[in-house]
Amino acid sequence: MSAVAYDSLLSTTAVISTVFQFLSGAMICRKYIQKKSTGDSSGVPFICGFLSCSFWLRYGVLTNEQSIVLVNIIGSSLFLVYTLIYYVFTVNKRACVKQFGFVLVVLVSVILFTNQLEDQRDRMIHVTGIVCCIVTVCFFAAPLASLLHVIRAKNSESLPLPLIATSFLVSLQWLIYGILISDSFIQIPNFLGCILSLLQLGLFVLYPPRSYSGHGYKLVEQAVPF
Repeated sequence: MSAVAYDSLLSTTAVISTVFQFLSGAMICRKYIQKKSTGDSSGVPFICGFLSCSFWLRYGVLTNEQSIVLVNIIGSSLFLVYTLIYYVFTVNKRACVKQFGFVLVVLVSVILFTNQLEDQRDRMIHVTGIVCCIVTVCFFAAPLASLLHVIRAKNSESLPLPLIATSFLVSLQWLIYGILISDSFIQIPNFLGCILSLLQLGLFVLYPPRSYSGHGYKLVEQAVPF
């Protein structure tokens, strides 16, 4: 198999697996619809997912990476729908609007700023890539509180093993793809994603679940940036 064909196969499988992972948010929204309430859950993961996918969509357009464009068109659309569903069923609509408004301001501000660098395309891509990495690293940092809880409790039953394993495989696919196309902005966040997933998988070995349920961890917080 040629290098080009391998790149194409890897990007295709990475897009498919990432979209399936994005769809984990539909499970949560289904519960909102059934209960007609969001309970005490937060809409921030959905809103941050929309921001992350929107930035990566911008990056994919600038670098002409069609796989990045495709997966983030789907991702930003899904997270926007999830956010709207959350808004419909939450009692704290004002907070949701403020959070989403803040995200839109950040998104538009960065786009307007990078547009000023249109005559310096390489710098425009570089700045956008840095922003994408920062947002993604912050997105990956969300589960750290849960890791500390697992370490203190010495029990990993609150972590969803299938989702963590899937996250590792998805991050690994994008990491390899980033290496193949020599894109450090794709490599860095997915390398960190692999490390975080491995840390969580390691906790299953150190602290085996006493009665595994896997429901104590919000699914969308484990979503990858692409």
